[in-house]
Amino acid sequence: AVEQIASDVAAAITKAEISVEEIQDMVEERLMKRNPSIAKRYIIYREWRNVERDRRSSIKSVMDGIVTVEKNDINLSNANMSSHTPAGQMMTFASEITKDYALKYLVGVRHGRAHRDGDIHIHDLDYYPTKTTTCIQYDLGDIYERGFSTKNGSVRTPQSIQSYATLATIVFQTNQNEQHGGQSIPAFDHFMAPGVLKTFRRHLTDMTLFLCGVRGGVTLERAELKALVAEHVPTIEPCETAVGRLFAALRQSGVEVADEDIRRIWRQAYDTTRRETHQAMEGFIHNLNTMHSRGGNQVVFSSVNYGMDTSPEGRMVIKNMLLATEEGLGSGETPIFPVQIFRVKEGVNYNPEDPNYDLFKLAMHCSAKRLFPNFSFLDAPFNLKYYKPGHPETEVGYMGCRTRVMSNIVDPSREITYGRGNLSFTSINLPRLAIRAKGDIDLFFDLLDSKLQLVTGQLDERFEIQARKKVYNAPFLMGQGVWIDSEKLSPTDEQREVLKHGTLTTGFIGLAECLVALTGQHHGQSAEAQRLGLEIVGHMRSYCDRVSKERGMNYTLIATPAEGLSGRFVRIDRARYGVIPGVTDRDYYTNGFHVPVYFDISAYDKIALEAPYHALTNGGHISYIELDGDPSDNLEAFESVIRYMKDCGMGYGS
Repeated sequence: AVEQIASDVAAAITKAEISVEEIQDMVEERLMKRNPSIAKRYIIYREWRNVERDRRSSIKSVMDGIVTVEKNDINLSNANMSSHTPAGQMMTFASEITKDYALKYLVGVRHGRAHRDGDIHIHDLDYYPTKTTTCIQYDLGDIYERGFSTKNGSVRTPQSIQSYATLATIVFQTNQNEQHGGQSIPAFDHFMAPGVLKTFRRHLTDMTLFLCGVRGGVTLERAELKALVAEHVPTIEPCETAVGRLFAALRQSGVEVADEDIRRIWRQAYDTTRRETHQAMEGFIHNLNTMHSRGGNQVVFSSVNYGMDTSPEGRMVIKNMLLATEEGLGSGETPIFPVQIFRVKEGVNYNPEDPNYDLFKLAMHCSAKRLFPNFSFLDAPFNLKYYKPGHPETEVGYMGCRTRVMSNIVDPSREITYGRGNLSFTSINLPRLAIRAKGDIDLFFDLLDSKLQLVTGQLDERFEIQARKKVYNAPFLMGQGVWIDSEKLSPTDEQREVLKHGTLTTGFIGLAECLVALTGQHHGQSAEAQRLGLEIVGHMRSYCDRVSKERGMNYTLIATPAEGLSGRFVRIDRARYGVIPGVTDRDYYTNGFHVPVYFDISAYDKIALEAPYHALTNGGHISYIELDGDPSDNLEAFESVIRYMKDCGMGYGS
């Protein structure tokens, strides 16, 4: 029978070239007629061979691209890693094999097909099998107070600003391999301030002991004097009240020291502390730009938020962080990490009468020269609603280029930044939906609804994989109580219940090209397109809010940080739909809701157009303004741009 079928197929071939698929179709057809049972087994075998053949051919092509380091989506997908280095290539090899495995064996068929076809993009697909989550915002104060353990030993509570800053980098590095995204310190100034005070008290104690030793007379043991200083010196500020309290306490203890001597020691301890704080901030910045972690090749994707601490200690941290950033790295290079975010708030730093206004001015001077810090606006209504004075955990913190985690439908009493992060996110290809709709707005929204449901299903599917991970699989993030409520779990418990405090996020890309495909113009060109753009993004946000309420989980909407995705989608769409002017005629789709970078528009108009989208994208957003010329030469103009961002209700700008 086998020989007969082979002869029949050979005789039926009438053309010079024929594909494997065509031959298999002919074999399958003849088997069905002769023996359906054998035909079924042949079909299963055929599908397996197709998968293997596709895997070998596609993976070989991918590997060839990595070996030659050609410019493509794969080698450009991670802006924080060089694919030119051996370690970078090894990571990229592993990444592509893992993506292939995830799509074939872990991701649902519908979701995998949608990702391959370019309808959606599952971010960090290479980490899918590891069950890791995306990012975390640290409660560094709690971590420092308790101390923590790394793989190689335990770390005690730090006692100086140098230790505070150094341990912050160690916290970043320790967690780098337990998640796949960025990490943020949401209140860097508040967390570092105690280290400044400890350093000052130590210098004050040592200098007083030295003076007493030189002068002779009654002195105290170091431990006694240290306790006395801790009791009577609540601040580094050389104010009359604080100096007077210390002087009186010393005299009461029998220590003969002149009032002027205490003042001189205080000033010297203050100056020494300021220098050490500056060195600590320099070290923090240098370490985060040179400390390779993941795979020995990738520096930590780190962010810090600051600007709100009005204490003398917090102000010293902010000032010296900005000064160290402005100085640059060893040869004057601009430090890329940490991504620095200066929080702007009326009553704290926005107006001339505010206590930190001078630091706001310094932040703008630094940003004009070094691009950092970026600026977040706590008075934006969607940020201000969470803010409680005196509670830094309620100050909205941003991570990296945009990620925001704040609302918490799982426990509304804990709508805080600390100990939480994004679990995963998946993005929708908006231009494709518009191209398929061919100007039919109702059809576009029908297609959008189907993709929103598809993405939500994919996020749920991934959450189930993440939720089954045990506490011992994340010895620092979960084992050391870094993630909210994880200290309540035992090593063998699932992470499921505590992960619910994180967010599952839908993203989107190419709103501008989507609007061109639907209306002929993007939102920078037409008020009608702007109205439709807000309707589209508002529709997605409403869907996420509705699903959150229905399922009791935090579903959010993010304006996707595109990186390599901006090129991947457009290449797939150009191959499928051809070159469409204003849509597929460039090498990228525009980031999120941004007005296209090639469009000639004033800074103020761009801000006014993009600001309303910030309120809709509760999972993350940012707007960028490009200025011609050196903004350092016109700081008044730079400040007017930042102020206009705030006035228009932006959450985060650069």
